[in-house]
Amino acid sequence: MPLFEGLGSGGEKTAVVIDLGSAYTKCGFAGETGPRCIIPSEMPRPGLQQPIKVVQYNINTDELYSTLKDFIHMLYFRHLLVNPRDRRVVVVESVLCPSHFRDTLAKVLFKHFEVPSVLFTPSHLVSVLTLGINSALVMDCGYTETLVLPVYEGIPILSAWEALPLGGKAIHKELEGLLVEQCTVDTDSKTGQSLPSVISSIPEEVVEDIKARTCFVSDLQRGLKIQEARFSREGTVERPAPPPDVDYPLDGEKIIHIKGSIRDSVMEVLFEQDNEEKSVASLVLDALVKCPIDARKTLSENLVVVGGTAMLPGFLHRLLAEIRRLAEKPRYQQTLATKSFRLHSPPAKPNCTVWLGGAIFGALQDILGSRSVSRDYYHQTGRIPDWCCLTTPPSESVCDTSKTLPSLMKRVFSTEK
Repeated sequence: MPLFEGLGSGGEKTAVVIDLGSAYTKCGFAGETGPRCIIPSEMPRPGLQQPIKVVQYNINTDELYSTLKDFIHMLYFRHLLVNPRDRRVVVVESVLCPSHFRDTLAKVLFKHFEVPSVLFTPSHLVSVLTLGINSALVMDCGYTETLVLPVYEGIPILSAWEALPLGGKAIHKELEGLLVEQCTVDTDSKTGQSLPSVISSIPEEVVEDIKARTCFVSDLQRGLKIQEARFSREGTVERPAPPPDVDYPLDGEKIIHIKGSIRDSVMEVLFEQDNEEKSVASLVLDALVKCPIDARKTLSENLVVVGGTAMLPGFLHRLLAEIRRLAEKPRYQQTLATKSFRLHSPPAKPNCTVWLGGAIFGALQDILGSRSVSRDYYHQTGRIPDWCCLTTPPSESVCDTSKTLPSLMKRVFSTEK
């Protein structure tokens, strides 16, 4: 139960906040500073060796419903230990979440768990709420993709979003390929064996642990030299001196020797420009170009980076350096109308910033009640209104559009008694 819940005056119980990510799910209670649990977004299935990913968009509705039902049941009765009928729910979602996924999730919450109400809120918008500002350019660098969305005066500029399939999944794929090609394994019986001859495949959790423990992002000058040496012909460009090799104990009998050249080069997949000159850093500049010219300076000076991939050592420093380097190119120099770029430091780790924004929003009981979709409304209509749809606005009982994000921030950060 949330802290001091039983000491109040008998008011409404705090809401449950769920951030359903592609790799990990954060879950907890509104008004708290951190989630109660951070667990992988997957469910084991009998008869299958590999668990099933919860966030899947390419499966049929019945299978998705069954998976989400089991996963939400585990959240409530194993981690949160509360009755779902007693608490409202705040679901933090991506702006690219397909409608059939959110409709299936709403069906699970309303019809199976019978929650009082559900509020779907965009992740980029609630990230700004944690800082007490109205405008920011938010980059969510997660597992499957990196998504950039500007928020100006509390309103997401949907026409300016930019995304690339670069994130933790791309890093894991690159790292696994380099480990198979270049690394050796020592066992009790023999040393220096090739990795494929010892194990058929490296589990995803092992690849992630190797990334988090041994790899890092190089600075700008070193990273450019690594890229130049990698794509040069016949080794004409010398590669910078690699960091020391490390040994990673796979289990009690196997030790993987990881070369230093892998530790600093695997992260370059995020910053290498493709044939269209796209990279993680170029997404910020491309999104700024799509914004109104009078909003670009404000947005460029309020960069907010969230997501688990942003926690890599050296990522934020390299990202800012790459943005400033690319801004000097003629492609952006004549259109950006700004050369100032600054990063915010949210009051939480990048992987929990989105959840914290949802917890702040869910702590405002009257706002939560007016903006949420109630159980009765869902049973009457059978659908969830889209927060960005202007053709079919929800009724006043479901959403009060008079309460904007700036007014919410004044309430959250007000010092008046």
